[in-house]
Formats: sequence, C-alpha cells, structure tokens
Amino acid sequence: MEKEHKVNFREYLTIFQQVTRMTSTILDHQEVMDTVVRRLPEILRLDAATIRLLDTSTRTFVLGAAHGLSLEYLSRDSIDTEETMATIRAGLPVVGTHLDRDPAYCDRELIRNEGIKSILSLPILFQGTNIGVMRLLSRQDRIFSDDEISFSMALAEQVGIAISNARLFTEMENQIDFLKEVHAVTRLLNTTLDLDAVLRMIVEKVHLGMHHKGCAVRLVQAHSNRLEQVAAHGMSAQFIAETGSRDMDLSRLSASGEPLAIYDVATDPRLHHRELLLREGVRSLLIVPIRGLNKVIGVLEVFTDMPHCFTSSEVSFVKTVAQAGSFAIRNARTYRQITLLFNQLEENERFLADILNCLRVQLLVVDSGKHLVMANQVFLDHLRVSEEEILGMEYEKVFHDAAIDMENCPVEKVLTSGKAAYSVYRRCSADGAECWFEHSATPMFGDDRRVEYVIEVIRDVTLRRRLEEERLKRTRLQGMVETAGGVAHEINSPLFAALGTAQLLRDDLEDDDQRRDMDIIIRNLEVIGELTGKMISATGFERRRYVGDREMIDLRQGA
Repeated sequence: MEKEHKVNFREYLTIFQQVTRMTSTILDHQEVMDTVVRRLPEILRLDAATIRLLDTSTRTFVLGAAHGLSLEYLSRDSIDTEETMATIRAGLPVVGTHLDRDPAYCDRELIRNEGIKSILSLPILFQGTNIGVMRLLSRQDRIFSDDEISFSMALAEQVGIAISNARLFTEMENQIDFLKEVHAVTRLLNTTLDLDAVLRMIVEKVHLGMHHKGCAVRLVQAHSNRLEQVAAHGMSAQFIAETGSRDMDLSRLSASGEPLAIYDVATDPRLHHRELLLREGVRSLLIVPIRGLNKVIGVLEVFTDMPHCFTSSEVSFVKTVAQAGSFAIRNARTYRQITLLFNQLEENERFLADILNCLRVQLLVVDSGKHLVMANQVFLDHLRVSEEEILGMEYEKVFHDAAIDMENCPVEKVLTSGKAAYSVYRRCSADGAECWFEHSATPMFGDDRRVEYVIEVIRDVTLRRRLEEERLKRTRLQGMVETAGGVAHEINSPLFAALGTAQLLRDDLEDDDQRRDMDIIIRNLEVIGELTGKMISATGFERRRYVGDREMIDLRQGA
C-alpha cells in the first residue's frame, strides 16, 4: 500500500536548520555529500540516497556520493530515462513510483533486484545553474507530497550551495597551494637546461602537488608524428614500457588547445588504450596539451586511482605547469641542439686543424679587418708563439720585425683587388743567414661577394733560391770556360809558330848564354801550349777556395 510520510513544519524547519548549519560549516564538499546522503534517508525516513555531479567536459552526471545501495546498482551505465534526465537538466524535480512494475523503465531488473520502488530525483542548483542531481530512493511505494518535494528542493539547493561553497573554498586552498607549486616548478625549471632533468621535474612536481596516482609527459616525435612517453612518475615500469609510444588525435588538441578530462576510463569511448589504463588501476584521466610555437608538441597526463572530477584549479595548475614546461622543454631542446652543433663544429675544427697541421707550409687566415683568425702549427712553431698569443693580432704586428713591404703585401693586394697575389721576401735568420720566403694570398668571399677572409700560405724557398743562384753561376762559368777554349784555340796558331821559330833560332845560336835564354823562352812557350791545350779540351770545372773569400777555377779534362 502506498504511504505518505507526514512531518509537521516545525520538524521541517529544525531539520532544514541542521542541514544548513552542517553544510555551512563543513568545507570539504566530499564530506558534505557523504554526510547528506547518510542523513537525509534518516530525516525523511527513506532507504537510500545518491548525489551525482555534472561533469562539464562530458555533460554527464558522475557519482559523487551514495548510501544504502549496492555497488552493482551504482555501477550501471544509465541513471534514469532520457525524459527524466532532460527534466532534471531543466531544473525540475521528477517523482517515480511503482518503478519495479513499470515495463518502460530502464534497468527494471536492477531496480527489482535492489528492491527500489519509488524515487524522487531533484536537481541540485546553484545560482540557477544545474550542477548535479540528488536522488532519494525508497523500497516502499511512496507518495511524495508537495511539501516534501518543496522541502527536498530547498534542501537540494542548500546542498548545491554547500557543495559550491566547499568547492570554492577547496579551490581557493588549491589555488594557493598550486601557486606555490607553480612558483617552485618554474624556479626549478629555470635552474637547468638538461632536457631529461626538465621532464623529470615536471612529472614529479605535478604528481606530488596534486596527490593523485601519477603523471606522465609525452612529446611528439618529428620523424613519426607519434606521442612518445619521455617521463613518468608514480606509474609502474610495465605501464611505462607498454604505453611508450602511441597515436593520438593531435588535430583536435591543436585546434581547441583545451584539456581533456575523462571521468570514467572504463567507459569513455575516446580512449584507445583502455585495457592498459584499467590494468594499471587508473580510473580518471586528465590530458593537457603542451603547446610550442602555434602547435602541440606533447601532452601532460594526470592519472587518478579513484573516480575524480578535476576541478578548475587543478586544470589551471596543470595547464600552467604545461606552459612553463613548454618554455623549459623548448629551451632545453635548443640548448641540446646548440650543444650538438658546437660539438660537431669542434670536431670539424679539430679535423681541419689536424689537416692544416699536417701541411709542411705556414698557413694563416686573416679577416677583412686584417686580424689573424687562424694559424697552423708550422706557422706558430716558426714564430715560437702560442695560438692564444697571436690570434686576434693585427697582421702588421705579426710581421713587424720582418722585411715585408706592406704596400706590396699580398694580403693587402687581395683585400684591395679581390684577386690572388704573390710576393717573395728576403729575411735574415737568427744566426745571420740569408733566407727567402714566398707569400701567396687567396681571397675567400662572403655572400655579398666581398672579401671576407684571406688565406695566406708562406713557403721557405731559401734552398730553391740558392739552387737557382748556383745554377746561374755555373751557367756563367761554363760560358767563360767555353769562351776560354775558343780563345785558347786562337792563341795556339801563333803560339806554335813562335815555338817553332824559337826552336830553329836556338839551333843557330852559338853563344851558350843566348842558347840558355832561348831554352827558357821555349819552355815558357811550351807551358803556354799546355795551358791552351787544357783550355781547349776542358769539359767542366771546379771551384776551389783561394785566398780569403776568393775562389779559383780548376778545369776538368775529358777522359
């Protein structure tokens, strides 16, 4: 038989005052909801009560608190009929009776197994906005009077105020705590340019700051356009390994730039790796995009092990950390790229230096301002200076003690004309010996086709110079020898005539003194003949030291 529970208005007022006092003094909205679902069945002499809160991201009502019902009943997919839920969303109460016998009622078997016969569904309103639904359930056929419905509506509104106030207070506390955490995270992120350390800091601080199950960062890999898990905290090694890389609809995240809150991992159709999350014990999930320069470069994920509606302060905290992390990740990546580039440049520079140092010529590079910017080891050894001492020095000062005419200097000519130049300079070594150096300069042009650098190569050509001078001397002496042979040949004719005449005269002389004088003349003419014979038959010569710095020529005879 249907029953109508009657309560006088004084009892209503007393109960209303108690609930109002309770909801206004309890600042934890979860505690408020738990208390209300326990107390209301006692006050109204009902069997059970539930409170479901509106999840704005999915526009569905998720369970916030319950009392007097089985887990199987609470875990059902639907809450009530579409008509009932539409009325609730419109801000109006709905009374249902004889539900166990209503063939059109959804989940009638669950209702029957639970023993529920009557339900009063009430919207929970705050400032005219529906933020949830409170359901009062009876295992008896129950008629709810207009006074009971009005009272329950007023009480539900008080619950809405209490929940909103508690949420607001909790939000304020969370915002203060989150601001402190954001400040700490930002300060830590600014202390390092190590990408791995940056990612590790992000997940650790978000996990510890929100007190949820865990946190992970995934970054988009340019080569595959997939999300690669690069850091995680609070999650098992197996979960990290199994969810290392996966696809995600980045176009939606990129277009909206808004976080994605998933209240029920088990039923949300947007997840493609539900089994892995459930096996890890994840019940709710928050995904916040990490934005770079006008594009999504990754996501920051927060996992909970209990069904959880992420508050606006929690979402704002994760978004702020994601934004700070974006700058830190970009800076760390840039630093890593610069470091790799510098390492490559240093390696290339060492390789080039090794090649240049293997050259046996002096090599230096001068910029357009005539400052030395590079020199190989041969050049440094020649000047007996270190690289630190000479790099950056003005070109004129490098050769200030050398006999170089700067007006005709090849480096100066290259900078002026843009064409290669060449010069040879004579210098004296430390021991006073004469040395010759060949300077050749070649231009290096910049993008504007102006001379940006000049490469100068210096070769010691002293030996080559001396060989050339020696060859020139030998050529001259050889010409003198050949000339002497020709002169000797011309001398031989009158010489032999004179020698023959002298020999004939000697035979005609009777005076011994005259004969001795003539013998002397004949011997001298014969010596001259031998000398002209050598000169005619000479094939070469040798220089020999004579007196002082003088040299004499020793003719060589042919075989």
